Amino acid sequence: MTRQDVFVAPGADVSDAARIGAGSKIWHLAQVREDARLGERTIVGRSAYIGTGVTMGDDCKVQNLALVYEPATLGRGVFIGPAVVLTNDTYPRAVNPDLSQKSASDWDAVGVDIGDGAAIGARSVCVAPVRIGAWALVAAGSVVTRDVPDFGLVAGVPARRIGWVGRTGRRLEEKDGAWVCPDTSETFIEVDGVLRPAEDQEDTRG
Repeated sequence: MTRQDVFVAPGADVSDAARIGAGSKIWHLAQVREDARLGERTIVGRSAYIGTGVTMGDDCKVQNLALVYEPATLGRGVFIGPAVVLTNDTYPRAVNPDLSQKSASDWDAVGVDIGDGAAIGARSVCVAPVRIGAWALVAAGSVVTRDVPDFGLVAGVPARRIGWVGRTGRRLEEKDGAWVCPDTSETFIEVDGVLRPAEDQEDTRG
């Protein structure tokens, strides 16, 4: 495999069968397994783990000690905080009912799907199967057991939605029946628990 403009630190373990986009950096003691596909300018921090066949878009950041198990799928610009875990086994067991050790064929891996621009805070656990919507924010230390909507802000154990965030990660402010980003002034409309940019609503009305 050709790895043009890819930095791999000494001690990192990157499979020859992994595909790493240009401009990416893999730091010390990180492991990237076979058939993983990382986009351009992606950063994998020290001692992080990227499982077999995991796919990640451009400009993702996986911080130190994070564990991204297959078959996780990350969109563009996803942030995975330090020591985050994306699981892949709904009913984890080391052994079968007869106490024989489980093998790879004894269970079906399920993944965490994360939309573009979303961020998972430090030491959070996302219990597969679950989807984290685009631009959503999972607060540090949360345990996510159900889907998170686009732009959703969730926190707690188990995680529950406590608000909405904009594309900068700042919490949206409610004004005159709409939600507004304090950084960009982008306006959103909430309908039936779903948040959409106001301009999208206008396009739909035609």
